[in-house]
Amino acid sequence: MIAAYQYRLRLTKEQAQKVEKWLDMLRHQYNYLLADRFRWYEQSRCSINSCPLICNVPELRDNPDYFSQKRTLPQLKKDRPWYADIQSQVLQDCVKRVDLAFKRFLKGDCNGKKSGRPRFKGQNRYKSFTFPCLSKSPIDGNTLTLPKFGKVKMIYHRPIPEGFKVKTATITRKADGYYVTLSIQDDTVPEI
Repeated sequence: MIAAYQYRLRLTKEQAQKVEKWLDMLRHQYNYLLADRFRWYEQSRCSINSCPLICNVPELRDNPDYFSQKRTLPQLKKDRPWYADIQSQVLQDCVKRVDLAFKRFLKGDCNGKKSGRPRFKGQNRYKSFTFPCLSKSPIDGNTLTLPKFGKVKMIYHRPIPEGFKVKTATITRKADGYYVTLSIQDDTVPEI
């Protein structure tokens, strides 16, 4: 059984600045990766019923998929050292978001319903990032320990039930502050 609990965070000014910095850097990376996908898509597509006899052949390159874009992250950290502050799995989650948005644009979801063209994210449109992997016990009292971010205070108003493990943590910026959504899982409860 999988559930999600949301808690309000009590960030210091330095932590709030760090969250804003991470969101801005992840937004830039999202837009760059999405532009790379669109560039490939525009260069490699041709309508079926009308192909020109004479055309400029663009430089052939492989389709930028999830794995090829994920392989560019170590070079990104070398070229732009300020991206080394962000945890690697958070950057990989950004690549996963681009991949999901572009796949829904091309193929559609599980029902075959296609989404519209993915948008580039403006300053206030990229509002969350996810830590896909946490330690065994990330919660100590009202403190949450996040990798490469540190300890964060939260309003722990609802305890996590016995037997559940915290799987992921998503930090979200909302109008009234910052929140963390913890995805919890218990394998002993069967799925319905």
